[in-house]
Amino acid sequence: MAIGQGLGVLWGARSVDGGAGRRRALVVLGLLLALVAVVEVLAGQPIAGGWSVSVPAGGSASSQSLLADGSAPPPEDVAGGMAWSRGPGGPLRLLVLPLLALATTLPLPLLAAQPMIAAAVGGAAAVLSVGAFHTLTVAGAAAQVIALYRAGRHGRTGPALALAAPFPALALLPVAGLPVAGLPVAGLPAVGLAVAEGSSAGFPAAGVPVGELVLVLACLAPVAALGGIARAARATAGAHTAARRQAAGDLLEHTARGERARIARELHDVVAHHISLVAVQAETARLAVPGMPQAGAERLLAIGDTARQALTEMRRLLGVLREDDGTEASWRPQPGLRLHELNELLDGSREASGAATRLILRGAPAELDPGVELAAYRIVQEALTNARRHAPGAAVDVELDYTGAGLRLSIRDNGPGPLDGEGGHGLAGMRERAAAVGGELVTGPAPGGGFLVRAVLPGRESAA
Repeated sequence: MAIGQGLGVLWGARSVDGGAGRRRALVVLGLLLALVAVVEVLAGQPIAGGWSVSVPAGGSASSQSLLADGSAPPPEDVAGGMAWSRGPGGPLRLLVLPLLALATTLPLPLLAAQPMIAAAVGGAAAVLSVGAFHTLTVAGAAAQVIALYRAGRHGRTGPALALAAPFPALALLPVAGLPVAGLPVAGLPAVGLAVAEGSSAGFPAAGVPVGELVLVLACLAPVAALGGIARAARATAGAHTAARRQAAGDLLEHTARGERARIARELHDVVAHHISLVAVQAETARLAVPGMPQAGAERLLAIGDTARQALTEMRRLLGVLREDDGTEASWRPQPGLRLHELNELLDGSREASGAATRLILRGAPAELDPGVELAAYRIVQEALTNARRHAPGAAVDVELDYTGAGLRLSIRDNGPGPLDGEGGHGLAGMRERAAAVGGELVTGPAPGGGFLVRAVLPGRESAA
């Protein structure tokens, strides 16, 4: 009853305050087990001294009835082949056995921070109790199971299994002639069996034969150690998996920030061009229009000054972005969807991959905003790069469909299709570019096989 209550306390503490709550519950459980173990020992020990009997192999076990009916054993039984002698006195057993009971249980709470040492000390005390005094408490056996689980959970694999090994050995060897599962002593080699007057030999206070209790402990000890080892391995694997996911998420976020910075640098050239036109046109209008009122000229001058200040701030921002990315300024114009630019891009892809690459145009080509054309060009460029990397040798079709309201862009290959997973950083970069100009992009398997990248980008009216 007390052991069950202690286990309930230990389980309930798991959700209270983490490790500190479990440590306190373990201390309470260990103290309860120690109390129960001492009660077991005291309840099963008489006050008077006991007798010791040596039974040779094949000898008679008839003298067991003398012990069972309470009659005094003879000093010597020559006919039966058994030698009787006076065992340790009751006061000595009353002193030693409670100490052994405490030694099998108290290491659990007292050495809670050192589970390997606790399992070693408690296990040694249990082996000594069984081997030398032919007794073991149920509470002590329960403490060994818990200690071995904690040793496997928090210690190394080899030492934890080594600490569990003595208990199967106790069950396999005829240690002190313990009766295993009710077998008589007569079939075992010569042993020394301590028998207390008025009690049964090899039985703890709870009435469970010591041999059966050792057998149960021999089965549970390795299982407890292996259970702790498995729990530790599962926790370690979970921690590694969480760390890998965190690292992958951080890398993806870092790549996305880098891609956004690259988009900002490229859009800077487009926006700077328009702002430069504003400044030039405002200055030209102020100087070229004759008879302009003074207030109008001042307004145009203010517009020109504001545009030049905006250009200065944009150049400063661009410098910061390039310093973060480690790139140098490029004075080449940003690409777009002009036919010669697309042909150069596809020719480069054919030369690099050696595969067929087609350009398909649908609808009447219309001039789009420079930012939209730049995004479409970069999407096509990244899709061709991905096709060369993940589907080498596969034919690729690049289709531009001018719908009037915008542009439908699709890049399809006849390769093996999408790989397992959520996609690489290139796909995330393409989505960032489409979203930056107010469009959207989807990727996935193409009908009939292969991989498809499809983007819908706005026209001039939609972008405005």
